[in-house]
Amino acid sequence: MELDILAIPPDVLDRLRVVDDAGNHPENLVSGAERGYPLRCCLRRSRPGERLLLASYAPVRRRIGAADTGPGSGTAFGSGTAFGSGTTFGSGPGSGTGPGPYDERGPVFVHADRCGGPESPAWPEELRGTRRVLRCYSPQGRILGGCLLDSPARTRLAERTAGDLLLDPAVAFVQVRAVEFGCFLFDVTRAHTRDEPAVSTG
Repeated sequence: MELDILAIPPDVLDRLRVVDDAGNHPENLVSGAERGYPLRCCLRRSRPGERLLLASYAPVRRRIGAADTGPGSGTAFGSGTAFGSGTTFGSGPGSGTGPGPYDERGPVFVHADRCGGPESPAWPEELRGTRRVLRCYSPQGRILGGCLLDSPARTRLAERTAGDLLLDPAVAFVQVRAVEFGCFLFDVTRAHTRDEPAVSTG
């Protein structure tokens, strides 16, 4: 299956740089000499000296308010079914007309000024990490289940796992998240028709 790897869209970033999804002005900071912050605008880690903003972002609400995220009936995953590599967990009701209680906000780092976005449509290596959660959502933004990738060997297969999760027609999109903080990193959907190449899961 071919996948689209989606950063926060430029028009949404423009609004977040003024007032974030919590109704606050984002915090200003400068990237230091450490490993760097995970940037949701271009899907890489920040470089020393770059001007950044820390903003509150509502990833589920923003995604279901975006363009068509694909088909789905809202049927939940059955627990205990393995998808690709990693540990499958949970299932939700998958019903309703919006995210409801599943709506949430969390912190995201972005460039203070517009950047060129991701340099490649491929899975972002700088954000691959050694532990990740892939969380599945219905078109209404309800959690349907997900997969824990708890080792470097499993995160190396993240594209394949995301593709396996999206084989279920109930799943409209998958969110990649950090394990320790639960922070949103980027969205994954089935590839839409477009000029640039999409990510292939083989």
